[in-house]
Amino acid sequence: MDFEIGTYVVATTSHRGVFAGRFVAREQNEITLTDARVCVYWSSTTRGFVGLAVTGPQAGSRVSPAARRMTIPAVTSIIECSPEATKQWESGTWS
Repeated sequence: MDFEIGTYVVATTSHRGVFAGRFVAREQNEITLTDARVCVYWSSTTRGFVGLAVTGPQAGSRVSPAARRMTIPAVTSIIECSPEATKQWESGTWS
């Protein structure tokens, strides 16, 4: 299943990476995102990578600045973000 272009998603990889950004394209097990971030740590209140798609990163999470465009290989899951999570990702208020 593919997402509409511009949909905010969280993607995981076989290398245990967790990325978030706006969906651009998917080809086999590779995804391209714009305004892409990597989450290297999420607090216990986030409740895992699915929580990143439901509520977004919470206080104490460690998230990179947004890259303009990123292609990510070895994708194992893509989760559509809720409006609340999208707002949280874009606000940068988790630090």
